[in-house]
Amino acid sequence: MSIIPKILAGLTPPPVNVPEEYDGLEWRWKMFVFRPAYFANEVFLVGAVLFYVAFWWFGSSKNKRSANKWIDAHLPIYEQQFSKTESKFGKLTADGYSDFFSFCTGRRNIASLHTVFTFRPRHDLVQYVFQLGRQIMDLQYRPSDILELDFTLAPGVLSSDFVFAVVSKDELVTIKDSRWDLTLTKTTDNPNIPANFSIMSEFADITDNVLKVLGPLINDEKIRPYFRSLSITDQPRDRPSGPVPADEREKHVILSLTVPPSSRPDDTIAFVTGLFPFIDSLSKVHLRPETKAKLRKVREELDKELKADSEKNKKEEMEQAVQDRKAAKKRAEEERISKLSAAEQRKYLEKEKKKSMRKAQGRIVQK
Repeated sequence: MSIIPKILAGLTPPPVNVPEEYDGLEWRWKMFVFRPAYFANEVFLVGAVLFYVAFWWFGSSKNKRSANKWIDAHLPIYEQQFSKTESKFGKLTADGYSDFFSFCTGRRNIASLHTVFTFRPRHDLVQYVFQLGRQIMDLQYRPSDILELDFTLAPGVLSSDFVFAVVSKDELVTIKDSRWDLTLTKTTDNPNIPANFSIMSEFADITDNVLKVLGPLINDEKIRPYFRSLSITDQPRDRPSGPVPADEREKHVILSLTVPPSSRPDDTIAFVTGLFPFIDSLSKVHLRPETKAKLRKVREELDKELKADSEKNKKEEMEQAVQDRKAAKKRAEEERISKLSAAEQRKYLEKEKKKSMRKAQGRIVQK
C-alpha cells in the first residue's frame, strides 16, 4: 500500500511559485486565490476568441435575416404564381453562412425559378477584412450582397434565339467577365430607359421589340438603387467546352439585384410582380426575317469556333498524355538501370551508344 502515495506524489504538479512581494489585485475564496496580473496574455487571447465568435454570430445572423426578410415579403407572389414552391418546406436552403437558395416550379411559360442570395462573408473575419483591403487597393472592386432570380423559360416562349440585357452602367466594367453570353452583344444607350442604364443587345431590332413588351417596368424608381441587370439569353453564362445543340439550349430571363436592406424588402415587390406578365409577353417578340438570318449566322460561326477550340483542346490533351506516358516509361527505365550492377550498367550504355551510332549512320545514308 505504501507505493500508492509515491505514485500520487509523482503525479501531483509542483506548486506555483508566487512571489511574496505581490501587492496587486487579488480575489480569495477559501483555499483559492486569483491574481489577475498573472493572466494578462490570457485576457487578450480570450478577448480575441470572443470577438471572433461575436463577429461570426452577428455576421451570419445578418445575412440570414436579410434573406428571410426578402423571401417573407415575396413569398405571396411565389405562391400565387407557382404550384410548387420550395419555400413552403423551410423557406430557404442554406449553403454555409453567405449563400441561400429557393426553388419554384409549376407555371405556364416558366419551367423553374431559382432565387439565389450571395452575401458578403460577414461570418468570416479574415475574408471580410481581405475584401475591405482589396476594395481600398482596387477601385473597380465593389463587393456587395447579390440577389439573382433565374427564370428558366418553357420551350416555345421565345420564337428566336438571342441575347439581350438592360444593365446598370456601374456594372458595365465587370459584367462581361462573369457573363460570357453577354460578350456576344454591343452596348448602347437608349432614350426609353433610365439614363443610368445601358442596353446590351445583338441587334437593334431585338432592342426595339423587347422594349415594347418591357414597357414601363424598367422605369420603376424603387428598383433603381438595387438594379444590376435584367437579361434574356439562349446561351450559357460560362463559355462551353464545345457547341451546344440548338434543342438543348435553355433560354433564361435573369434578374440581378443588390439585396435590399432588411428594413425595406418591399421595394422590389412591384418589379418582381411585373416580371411575370413580362415573361408571358415575350411570345409577342417577333423579329424581322433578316435579323433571324443574322442570328442564325452568328450561332453557326460560334458553333464552329467552339468546335475548333474543343478539337484543339482534345488534341493538346492527347499530346500531353503521350508525353506523360513517354516520361513515365523513361523514369521506369532509369529506375530499372539504377538497380543494375556497375558492370551491367556499363554494358547497357555501350549497347545504347552502338544503337545511336547505327541510327546516325542510317540518316546519313538516306541524305
